[in-house]
Amino acid sequence: MPLDKGQQNKAVLVVHSYSTYMDRGRGSCLRDAQSQLEEVISLAEAIDLRVEEARLVKLSRPRPSTLLGVGVLEEMKEQISAESIPLLIVNASLTPIQQRNLERFLLCKVIDRTGLILEIFGERARTREGVLQVELAALTYQRSRLVRSWTHLERQRGGFGFLGGPGETQLEVDRRLIDTRIRRLDRDLKRIRKTRSLQRKARQKVPYPIVALVGYTNAGKSTLFNRLTSSDVYVKDQLFATLDPTMRAVILPSGNKIILSDTVGFISQLPTQLVEAFRATLEEVTEADLLLHVRDISHLDAEQQAKDVDNVLKELGVGQEMIKHEVSVLNKIDLLPKAEQPTKTSNSKDRIFLSAMTGKGCSDLLKCIDDHMIKGEKVHKVTLNAKEGERLAWLYANAHVLEREEKGAQLHLKVRISPKNWGRFSQMVAHGES
Repeated sequence: MPLDKGQQNKAVLVVHSYSTYMDRGRGSCLRDAQSQLEEVISLAEAIDLRVEEARLVKLSRPRPSTLLGVGVLEEMKEQISAESIPLLIVNASLTPIQQRNLERFLLCKVIDRTGLILEIFGERARTREGVLQVELAALTYQRSRLVRSWTHLERQRGGFGFLGGPGETQLEVDRRLIDTRIRRLDRDLKRIRKTRSLQRKARQKVPYPIVALVGYTNAGKSTLFNRLTSSDVYVKDQLFATLDPTMRAVILPSGNKIILSDTVGFISQLPTQLVEAFRATLEEVTEADLLLHVRDISHLDAEQQAKDVDNVLKELGVGQEMIKHEVSVLNKIDLLPKAEQPTKTSNSKDRIFLSAMTGKGCSDLLKCIDDHMIKGEKVHKVTLNAKEGERLAWLYANAHVLEREEKGAQLHLKVRISPKNWGRFSQMVAHGES
């Protein structure tokens, strides 16, 4: 059964398990564990779940049947029963058997990290493609966990009902329903992706470079996007506030125009199903001319978050060379103690400190983007007839006219232009376009 508004604000118990041998070499495993516990609490709160208690559980060795040890489970069972806690969130990837055994022993609903993230995506997706992608990911994930009825598949509201009660089993009927629905989703997504591909080809004819914002969820990408584009994309201090990509034009200090793309935030242990489902949407990232890696510099695990983002980028097929030349945008400097706040001299061509909230440093970022766009430009000599006004206007709009000399009916120009725009202009001339 899907959650209604009354059910959704339910008390939950959140558990993050960690073990010293698994975290060796990452510094303080306890601090990392505490940070991950705080993150999963934020994930729960992102869909209005009220966290009754959150705890760290140290494991000497994970149990194949239940992940957690008997002593911990007995203690949790007593608390769940005494406080009538209906839901346990385990910040780990549970096998179907582990999830089933935990539910039978604790007598409450249990979901893991993947199920929780899928539930958030199910509530937040707004575009048709986003909704279909998340549903496909959810069905792929849930196919091996058929422990409840799938009557919620046709409902209209967000979310996927992972937080609901057990319901009927009917495994064969459920599996057939899921397989049928997956095939239908595949067909629908192929049609949408074909349309997206055509739109991308049309955009490639437009001579504006694409700059993509990437980063860990809640790093401030949408706030920065709004600041640079004067837009009003939905912003909230919560994980996965943005799911559907948004694109806007931005004029750089040189007068050049770029297309800025805001994308879904990444997260550690991002479910494989979601990476696959959103691969088409995130192709904007793989084809971008420049990546802006937005990082929350005030976060304790900022370095590890950056590594998580780079790992997801690699999964998406973004080449190491492109990742190496991305610009690191170190956001939220306003949250640092005054003594630690960087100055303007801390900036470089590949690293910009700023606050998207206050706007401090944003002009430096635009100048940095401008420098990267200009870096690949070359100077060309162009001769036009005086009557070729449209081509002249195009060059003024899409290149830097360095010199202009009129000789009779001819114009001799020296222009600095990007390879992409020069190719576009050459094609126009070759085909006699104006």
